[in-house]
Amino acid sequence: MTTLMESPSGETAPGYRARRTLPLRVEAVRQLKRRRTLVMGVVLGALPFVLIVAFAIGGSPSSRNGRITLMDTATASGANFAATCLFVSAGFLLVVPVALFCGDTVASEASWSSLRYLLAAPVPRARLLWSKLTVALGFSAAAIVLLPVVALAAGTAVYGWGPLQIPTGGSLGSGQAIPRLAIAVAFVFVSQLVTAALAFWLSTRTDAPLGAVGGAVGLTIVGNVLDAVTALGDWRDFLPAHWQFAWADALQPHLEWGGMLKGSAVSVAYALVLFALAFRGFARKDIVS
Repeated sequence: MTTLMESPSGETAPGYRARRTLPLRVEAVRQLKRRRTLVMGVVLGALPFVLIVAFAIGGSPSSRNGRITLMDTATASGANFAATCLFVSAGFLLVVPVALFCGDTVASEASWSSLRYLLAAPVPRARLLWSKLTVALGFSAAAIVLLPVVALAAGTAVYGWGPLQIPTGGSLGSGQAIPRLAIAVAFVFVSQLVTAALAFWLSTRTDAPLGAVGGAVGLTIVGNVLDAVTALGDWRDFLPAHWQFAWADALQPHLEWGGMLKGSAVSVAYALVLFALAFRGFARKDIVS
């Protein structure tokens, strides 16, 4: 496709710079004004308050069969409550905004029949993908950070500020709890890169945003199901879902990096392959919408 700023001989108009097309701030403002962005922010911000109401109605959680879990220490302090919110949401709830922001990038433009006009603006294909991917990952990271931040603030207001009680025994002082929670949140984001890359790749392959989002969420669920099949043995180590709760190692008296490093390596490896497929496929795709 020859852009409006490019002559038949391949020369570009004076002053044209491909890297200046579709600035990140423009794409970010566009995405920020989308209704689904507001809805996801409200849902994630409301979850901690829903749990607070649930604990107020049902009473403080207690251990079952003598086994104490992270959920049982949820009301011990604001830090414990934030860790609990991360625990209940990391497996599925946080997958949804990541799949939504990354799967709705290119496919939504195609569904609105505006993709070819963006490319004729002229925005190079690689530049368009980089801008949309960067903004999508930024919004995904913001969504993942929003939940524990709101949970920490709300939990501190309701349950008080104090050390993070570890279910297996011991505690992390207030000065240690926040950095450890930050490490846990960072790992959750890295572990979600597979879902982000899968949704982004599907977004470049279809004109239906819901298909890209639903496909990414569905395949993530399939990964969780396969990880539950213990008969797979060591093969489960190659599943990103196998390491999704490795962030719990950051909340131990002695910080353990092994599981998080392995999980990060698996997640990043899959993500890089999927991102490369997205860029390669989109560069050769015939844009008709």
